[in-house]
Amino acid sequence: MDSINFSYYHINKNKMENLKKLKNDYFGVLKERSKKSRVYSPHQLTGLSLAEILEDPSHKSLYMKLSKIYDNSDLIRIAKTLADRNNIENKGAYFMKMLKASDLRQQNTEHES
Repeated sequence: MDSINFSYYHINKNKMENLKKLKNDYFGVLKERSKKSRVYSPHQLTGLSLAEILEDPSHKSLYMKLSKIYDNSDLIRIAKTLADRNNIENKGAYFMKMLKASDLRQQNTEHES
């Protein structure tokens, strides 16, 4: 009877170790997958481009939202103008100030978010 309990314990212990290994492997795959950018619409691509141009990746969702509202070519033009200037410390904040001052027309969008 003891040998049966021991083998049952040993089998379950191996199963748990295998599950832990699979769990770690799965989380590793998810971590790697999350590093890859997936862009599904034009405003996402523009927003990511703006974040890269302005060296401000922490506000990429803001730039995506702005690209839904404003003309993308105007946003890119303003961002590239600012990117060429070396004396600006916070390009993202200056971009927002320039955007407000530029008085760009908003696009007519079907969905306001």
